[in-house]
Amino acid sequence: MYTAVTGRVTTKVDVYSFGVILMELLTGRKALDDKRSEEEVHLATWFRRMYINKDSFPKAIDETIEFNEETLRSINTVAELANQCSAREPQQRPDMSHVVNVLVSLVLQWKPAEQSGDSEDIYGIDYDTPLPQFSLDSTFFGANTLTSIPSRPSELDSTFKSGQGR
Repeated sequence: MYTAVTGRVTTKVDVYSFGVILMELLTGRKALDDKRSEEEVHLATWFRRMYINKDSFPKAIDETIEFNEETLRSINTVAELANQCSAREPQQRPDMSHVVNVLVSLVLQWKPAEQSGDSEDIYGIDYDTPLPQFSLDSTFFGANTLTSIPSRPSELDSTFKSGQGR
């Protein structure tokens, strides 16, 4: 992903995209749905508006999700995280290490309490294996995210210019 202003790849753009994915999971809606009204076509804009209004926010949650007071706390945590990730200004978005820490705490909270003899469930998940403890610093994501994506092949320089694509 790259920013339109600089044309450079940034981790903050990826954080924004991840925030939209969280919104999709919570609402059961598409990120862009042209079948909806003008106010609801862009999920991120609609979601932020719904999130601000605490009375209408529960109506934004996918109706297939059964929630009570306890699960609503977790839903609110994920919604707050999605809202932070999709902040308009990139410098206001959290680092991915913060996102992981928030989500790990929820995984640990919702880990099944009982296992029926076998530590793996029908999906092959071993709940006794601890989550990996990543050091989410520059060694994990790379000190310079721009170098993690190969540069444009020189053969394309003479065949296509970015302005020609529009």
